[in-house]
Amino acid sequence: MDRLTATTLLPDAFQGARDDISMQLGIIWAQIKAPLIVPLLRVAVVLCLIMSLMLFIERVYMGIVIVLLKLLGRKPEKRYKWEPMKDDVELGNSAYPMVLVQIPMYNEREVYQLSIGAACGLSWPSDRIIIQVLDDSTDPTIKDLVELECQRWASKGINIKYEIRDNRNGYKAGALKEGMKRSYVKQCDYVAIFDADFQPESDFLWRTIPLLVHNTELALVQTRWKFVNSDECLMTRMQEMSLDYHFTVEQEVGSSTYAFFGFNGTAGVWRIAALNEAGGWKDRTTVEDMDLAVRASLKGWKFVYLGSVKVKNELPSTFKAYRFQQHRWSCGPANLFRKMVMEILRNKKVSLWKKVHVIYSFFFVRKIIAHINTFVFYCIVLPATVVVPEVAVPKWGAVYIPSIITLLNAVGTPRSLHLLVFWILFENVMSLHRTKATIIGLLEASRVNEWIVTEKLGDALKGKASGKAPRKPRFRIGERLHLLELGVGAYLFFCGCYDVFFGKNHFFIFLYIQAIAFFIMGFGYVGTFVPNS
Repeated sequence: MDRLTATTLLPDAFQGARDDISMQLGIIWAQIKAPLIVPLLRVAVVLCLIMSLMLFIERVYMGIVIVLLKLLGRKPEKRYKWEPMKDDVELGNSAYPMVLVQIPMYNEREVYQLSIGAACGLSWPSDRIIIQVLDDSTDPTIKDLVELECQRWASKGINIKYEIRDNRNGYKAGALKEGMKRSYVKQCDYVAIFDADFQPESDFLWRTIPLLVHNTELALVQTRWKFVNSDECLMTRMQEMSLDYHFTVEQEVGSSTYAFFGFNGTAGVWRIAALNEAGGWKDRTTVEDMDLAVRASLKGWKFVYLGSVKVKNELPSTFKAYRFQQHRWSCGPANLFRKMVMEILRNKKVSLWKKVHVIYSFFFVRKIIAHINTFVFYCIVLPATVVVPEVAVPKWGAVYIPSIITLLNAVGTPRSLHLLVFWILFENVMSLHRTKATIIGLLEASRVNEWIVTEKLGDALKGKASGKAPRKPRFRIGERLHLLELGVGAYLFFCGCYDVFFGKNHFFIFLYIQAIAFFIMGFGYVGTFVPNS
């Protein structure tokens, strides 16, 4: 009887304790909710709505400009003088400018042959072009392979230089800067830059160099990227949608209205005189390409985007590689903005409108507001209003404006419109990392200058696919478990459950779907899986 009494009373005791804890938590929540949580959340909602309006106005403005450009047919060839290079009987090949082609690389086992082969295949008078391979590889085997490849092309009569250095100071910027110090570079007029996975067509120089030759105010000709592996997996399709908008809209608008846009770091041709006047390559941030572009623009130089020229390249197809790339691409611009905003304001060589464009549109809205608002509003603030119903988000801010922004972003890739919902979910998850990186860049915190070269797979997977079927990847917690994504996913799932039981606005549909997206990426089930053997 005593034992029976104890076993029946024990659960009641636990039940009472649990009720007490729940009651105490409820009391604490009620005490801090009205005076603290509600006012803070209302302020957050207002700030997010303001940022959404800023993004909305920016997207609509660029959409209007693009439509006008298409209707008026304002192609670069019409805005600037363009004539094909002509032979000169008296001068011979000396009538053609001397061109340097730089290929920076770092342990690029899978793609070094493709990039060197494409550069050596460029059509241009053979005595007026120098191919410069800047090899920062730390793997001796890869280093030997790259050097042998350069020797192979040299034996065919190609003027190719294999350059190495004894350190990796400054990473890519340091390698490019070191390459420009070589004595033979002094005879060059222009420099074309291609990352290790980029493969230009043979007529690349014939289509780009004439713009620089005939327009002395131009410093840079940037061409478009063409992705060879965009259909590899769903993640590469999502990247294609984002980058196509960047090239189709952002670069085109910057080129045609202010003659300024951010250099993409590759697939572009610089006037060496402009590069030197701007101060050359600097390694103070992880976006040395953008840094150079801003400095050259402040010297009064103009840029042109040539969207008709496309250079094949590879998108990162593993989640790990993409995360590192996005950290660099988000942290670097924010840090550069911190370092250069006052220099831009004090500059006297460019117009007020160009300053406004660079500071407000190029940096503040696109590189800072876009990342922060996407994550904070849609993944933190909006779900929080479910738990705090006293704070409401107007329908125009929660539904209409985001929908229009999304549709305007998707116009660059019409073939992927049916993947729009997946793109929204994917971009919201990635906004977590972009927001974190942006804050790191603004505060100049740890990892601000972290540079991890984006892994390229080249034909590696094709080679493995032709052999035995790859084994199923093993689950490794250190490599596949991402706690930040899982934490945000759990938060969204909780808010979704709360909305189901107590809410009235049906946000749970979005919250559950977005939570699933965070969980999928949190467990690493996205992108291409590379077999270990």
